[in-house]
Order: sequence, then structure tokens, then C-alpha cells
Amino acid sequence: MLPKAELHLHLEGAASPDLVRRLAARHGMALPADLFDARGEFAWTNFLHFLKVYDAASTVIRTDGDYRDVTYEYLKACAAEGAIYVELMSSPDHAAAAGLSYQGHLDGIVQGIEDARAETGIESRIIVTCVRHLGAERGVEVAKLAAKHPHPLVTGFGMGGDEAGFPPLLFAQAFRIAHEEAGLACNVHAGETAGPESVWAALRLPVTRIGHGVRSIEDPALLRELADRGTVLEVCPTSNIATKVYPDYRAHPLRKLMEAGVKVTLNSDDPPYFATTIGHEYDVAERHFGLDEAALRQMTRTALQAAFVDEPTRARLIARLDS
Repeated sequence: MLPKAELHLHLEGAASPDLVRRLAARHGMALPADLFDARGEFAWTNFLHFLKVYDAASTVIRTDGDYRDVTYEYLKACAAEGAIYVELMSSPDHAAAAGLSYQGHLDGIVQGIEDARAETGIESRIIVTCVRHLGAERGVEVAKLAAKHPHPLVTGFGMGGDEAGFPPLLFAQAFRIAHEEAGLACNVHAGETAGPESVWAALRLPVTRIGHGVRSIEDPALLRELADRGTVLEVCPTSNIATKVYPDYRAHPLRKLMEAGVKVTLNSDDPPYFATTIGHEYDVAERHFGLDEAALRQMTRTALQAAFVDEPTRARLIARLDS
């Protein structure tokens, strides 16, 4: 199988419906009746409703053992599809809402990474994220937690949530703390549910990657800026179709972004919510965007070159790709 790498994956959003049910049973929790559809999959209608369903499902992840299981099961599934590297965006806010400390949720994720690596050889790192719609002050608190509890597997800081209602620059202080005090590389969601202006604002933060960023296609000057900077877009095609950013793959700008000289990678975002996997995203890129094996291999190389890892690890991963 072609070696694959993923940079944009929300850990709480990686728990499958089956795992959510198992964790609910573990804790004796009753799940909302409308959480799943008739097929047993997550049921949501639009982006804001998706966020609510995501939050509701995440409440079952309550202990370090739960976080270990979510991490381990996801990474093991990725490895089975040929993935050699995955970055996991964790949410201390979701852990706190379930009553778990920052250190507790981190311990569980680290254990899951180590167990999956020992079994499959897959490598992984953690991006701590704040949630936009919880406000800028909470973003600062999350950044301070990351600075207070350093770990070699925590290499990044980012932000997700309601992009349209909470512009990137509201969180400038959080990113300054994460980058300057915690020494973390940074990415941020932009150009998904908001337009090019969101990406322009994000570029004023200390970021080297943009989560999604696909609506940059609407501004030729922004495309030139991204290409000149070498900023990497973490593109999630199936997610963008599911959340109706674009009506179908034919309308999706993946190829046009590449043709404009912008660096792009393939990612699954919240796979069980969008009926996808990292392997499926590579298949989509081949089937719907006409990317051949060389182009797909370059996607993996771009991801590894942009990964938030130390240089010896990066070299080992690229050697695996080349072998």
C-alpha cells in the first residue's frame, strides 16, 4: 500500500459510533435518542448541528483509559490502510467537560500512541486545540495548560470550532503563548465555513499550516501569498462535501489549489461523521481528482515535510516513504 500521512484529525471526532456506544455502556450513560440515524451512524444536518452532535458524543470519553482506546483504535485502523504518520488534534475543553484533567487526557492519548506504535509501527503526535466558540479567554487558558504540561509527543497548538463567528485574531494571545512560551508549532482552521478573509487573518498568527483553507481559491492574491510562503493546507475533501462547503467533488478546488502552486495534503477531519477514512481520502484523490501514484506519494511527502516532528523523526518517516 502507498504510505499515507494525515495532519488534520480531531481525536474526539475519531471515535466510531460503535466505540461511542461501548464507552457509554462502560460508564452507564444513556445516549440521546437522536444521536444516531436509522443505520446507527451519527445524525446531523448542518455544520452547527454537527458541532452539537460531536459535543454530545464526546461526553462518553471520560477517563484516561477512554482516551487511550479512542487513540489506539483510530491509529490501528489508519495503519491498516498504510498510514505511517498521523497528527491528532486533542481538545482539553471536551476532556474538562467530561470531568477529566488536562494531564489525565494527555496520559491516555500518549498511552494510545505508544500502544499503537508498538503494535503497528505507526508514528503520531498531538496538537492541543482550543475551541473558538468557548471564547478567547478560554483559548488562553488552554495555551497556558500546554505550556505548563510539556510532553515530547505534544508538538502543536491549533484551534477549531465555529470559524464564522469567531475570527482568528481574537485568539492572538493564545497563539503567542503556545508558540513563544510553549515552543509549539501552530495551525488553525480557516477558509472552511468562512471565506478568504479568514485565511488572511490566520496568516497573521504564527502558523505554518491552515486547516482546510479551501476557500482561498476565491482570492487569487491569497493563492499567490500561500504559494510564496509555502503555507500548507490541510485539505479534507469528503468533509467539505459532507458539510456542504461544496456540493460535490467536481466543485471542490483541490486540483486548482495544486495548480496554483499551493502545498496541499489529504486528511479525514472527523471520519465517522463523514463516512470516510484516510485511505478513502487517497482513493477520492485518485478517483475524483485524477491524481496518480506519483502525485499521491507527493501528498504524503508534503505532509511529512510539514509535520510537527523533530528532524530525526521526519527523516525516518521520509525514509519509510521512499523505501
